[in-house]
Amino acid sequence: MDAAAEHLANAGQERLILDAVDRFLERDVRPVVHALEAADTYPIAIVEKLKTLGLFGATIAPGFGGLGLAAVTYARIVERMSAVWMSVPGLFNSHLIMAAAVERNGTEEQKRRYLPRFAGGELRGGLALTEPDCGTDLQAISTRARREGDHYIVNGAKTWITNSAEGGILAVLVKTDPRAEPAHKGMSLLLIEKGPGFKVVRKLDKLGYRGIDTAELLFEDCRVPATNLVGTSEGRGLQQVLAGLELGRINVAARGAGLARACLEESLRYAQQRRTFGKPIAEHQAIQIKLADMATRVEAARLLVEHAARAYDAGGRCDLEAGMAKLYATEAALENSLEAMRIHGAYGYSKEFNIERYYRDAPLLAIGEGTNELQRIIIARELVKRNPA
Repeated sequence: MDAAAEHLANAGQERLILDAVDRFLERDVRPVVHALEAADTYPIAIVEKLKTLGLFGATIAPGFGGLGLAAVTYARIVERMSAVWMSVPGLFNSHLIMAAAVERNGTEEQKRRYLPRFAGGELRGGLALTEPDCGTDLQAISTRARREGDHYIVNGAKTWITNSAEGGILAVLVKTDPRAEPAHKGMSLLLIEKGPGFKVVRKLDKLGYRGIDTAELLFEDCRVPATNLVGTSEGRGLQQVLAGLELGRINVAARGAGLARACLEESLRYAQQRRTFGKPIAEHQAIQIKLADMATRVEAARLLVEHAARAYDAGGRCDLEAGMAKLYATEAALENSLEAMRIHGAYGYSKEFNIERYYRDAPLLAIGEGTNELQRIIIARELVKRNPA
């Protein structure tokens, strides 16, 4: 198949997938969002539909039962979902980061044992990095894994872990050598399935991003087979995590683009229906300026997300591109959610409408997968690295 024919085939496959996602969102998500979000109820029926669509294996290679989607297609799926309910792509984002860590760094035995189960959604989970006293500074984690024969004994606490209460496995960042200098050389990634010593302490009550489970965890003398160390040697955990976070940041950026778009679309509709001083508010210059800025943010965010996804698909590191997309798209979501509320006025503040949900959901995007302050530092460092004087 020549390049042009391959491009057309890929475009056709993407169109089929996106159409299926759109139908799923309209039929199975939009009608229940308000009730599920208000009750903070885990969307079991939606999870089952995601399994049917194969999205727990979206980026996992077909050889392991996944769809093997390019990051560009994956980002478009995430944007669409986030425009309806931002919590839905959260059900598989950290799950796919965990899967990517295994697929990129795991042994052949680990890949055969776990990836097909991940792809089908039979075994779901995520990434456990954050601790009560440590977030952005991952080298400061204190969860320890001590080797005893053919097992590791894990002790420590993790918090703000998505898919931990309802999932069955986590890729947990631990210290296997607390004395190592620099600290990252003593850090490893362990696949820990639920069992004795793995305790979900409590589900966290959040401002937004509701429905999806986010919990506090405790590991007390948790015995983990040594064969669950990702890769073949200790001390590679931080590098394995950071590589996976590129995909996570593209996901969060796509969520930002989707949420920013939802704010724009609802504001456009409302501004043409709501009348003041004898005409639709869309005809008032003050509102027109807001709509123009909102639309420009959406288009710029989409382009940055696509650029980052293409860089990821090219196979190299894309910290710069993912950082830029994550920074801009999530700030666009924040700004558009506030402008949408101002355009809707009191209706935007009411829980009967979607705007207040967008306003509550958006701030998480500026924090998750590395704060936007951290993204600025990453961007600056990468700029210097790529453009030496």
